[in-house]
Amino acid sequence: SIAVKTDGTLWTWGGNETGELGLNEGGNPSKYSSPVQVGSDTTWSTAIMDDGGMVTKTDGTLWVWGVNTYGQLGQNSRTHLSSPVQIPGTNWSSNFIACNDNRFAIKTDGTLWAWGINNAGGLGLNQGSYPSTSISSPTQIPGTTWANIDAGDEGTIAVKTDGTLWTWGLNNFGQGAQNNTTKYSSPVQVPGTTWKEITSMNYNMYACKTDGTLWAWGLYDYGQLGQNNRAPDNVGYSSPIQIPGKDTTFIAGGTK
Repeated sequence: SIAVKTDGTLWTWGGNETGELGLNEGGNPSKYSSPVQVGSDTTWSTAIMDDGGMVTKTDGTLWVWGVNTYGQLGQNSRTHLSSPVQIPGTNWSSNFIACNDNRFAIKTDGTLWAWGINNAGGLGLNQGSYPSTSISSPTQIPGTTWANIDAGDEGTIAVKTDGTLWTWGLNNFGQGAQNNTTKYSSPVQVPGTTWKEITSMNYNMYACKTDGTLWAWGLYDYGQLGQNNRAPDNVGYSSPIQIPGKDTTFIAGGTK
């Protein structure tokens, strides 16, 4: 786990077999059951954890550490790192995500960058569904108006400043919202231009529109699409369906 305090200090706890906690302990098998401070810096801003840390500072720099089997640390290498190292650049925003050995980050200029394992075309770099190599350095996804991004199990969702919604990657349960189950290795647009907030979990996608309505699609075996029923196992919805009800005050995917 990882957290930033209001004083700008960074803290981690949990397993640390490959230096995931950023404490410069290498392959120390010890686990920490209480928060431990990472370094002494007081300018940390936004943090997430996925087999290692991914954190921005208030100066717009982006830092990573942990497991690096597929180049997900963006250092043009495959070496695991147990201390924070900087991703090149100083204009990274707080919109970034780490999921399933893929990494995505948006810069303040609206450009979107990706790196990592790239299974099922998950990086959106138009390299096919199963490229032969992973990407170990940040590589730009075309476009300059990206606003927010999230990712689930090998499927990615992003929204642009013009209100358009885009998906790519694994699509076996229709999580690409293209009315099919085709894998996409480049961003494809979901119909509509009034999309606002997004989130993803496992094989499901959720998005709010500017009118406050909430929409969902993807795997639907335990009622997770909010349709007041439960579909048979391995059934998915490949187009957005509205969460029913007259209430239209949803402000973020999955929350109100």
